[in-house]
Amino acid sequence: MNFIDCHTHTEFSMDSEADINKCVQRAAELGLAAYAVTDHCECNAWYTEEHYSDAEKALLCTYNDAACFEGSVAAVTELKEKYAGKLNIVCGVELGQILLDTEVARKVNSDPRLDFIIGSVHQVRGEKDFYFLEYDKMTMDEIYDLLERYFTEVFELSRTDLFDVVGHITYSLRYMKQRHGICPDISRFDDIIAETFRNLARNGKGIEINTSGIRQGFGNTFPDAKYVRLFRDLGGEILSVGSDSHTVEDIGANVREGAEIAAGSGFTRLAYFKKRKPHFIEH
Repeated sequence: MNFIDCHTHTEFSMDSEADINKCVQRAAELGLAAYAVTDHCECNAWYTEEHYSDAEKALLCTYNDAACFEGSVAAVTELKEKYAGKLNIVCGVELGQILLDTEVARKVNSDPRLDFIIGSVHQVRGEKDFYFLEYDKMTMDEIYDLLERYFTEVFELSRTDLFDVVGHITYSLRYMKQRHGICPDISRFDDIIAETFRNLARNGKGIEINTSGIRQGFGNTFPDAKYVRLFRDLGGEILSVGSDSHTVEDIGANVREGAEIAAGSGFTRLAYFKKRKPHFIEH
């Protein structure tokens, strides 16, 4: 079975200190068929701090992601040349909050060095990143309202052409369960998730199986097999697998399990991207 890891972070992400050279060395040692560096770039944090109002600052945890983006893409472009013929390196980005600044998103999309864009929603309009929310202080009605807004924004994202694969659908559940044991029933959102998948399939876009939940205490992938199968049933063809690693050691973590979920859901091949075009690997 050929394994890929199409969602990883390095020192150019604000929440990682992983040396990018060591990351690439590790991917080569693992013999990955494709290895994508997808450092964070939040569209709503593209500019320096002075650009934002006090109200906007209250919701942000980082600024000047333009510099992080340039640093990552420049480093990966150089490493692609260095490892040519030795490792299939994909120059990617995890582009967050596309809907909050589509001008920035289009600027990133126009960069010819990029192979791959993961479109992610880490925070919904008017809220902090899911990481910082205090779920134990919310009522279940408030949690379901938050989830409805999240899945609505993912649906809106699916109607754009500013990404290749939607990142970690169901990510919004991570910290609710990990920290507080809160397990909302997201089946009430199955209709809008299905409409999202139809949009993606129709527009030649994909989703990922993000394996980080397996090792980080959530106990499953984002999304789980039910939704991977639903995507396939609704015509989805493009499926990637990523560890969402933020350390050298986690590169490739649980991608085997991700590939097994893909196979069990009816996918006979996985996708990675070059020059924004999908390439498929049989598994």
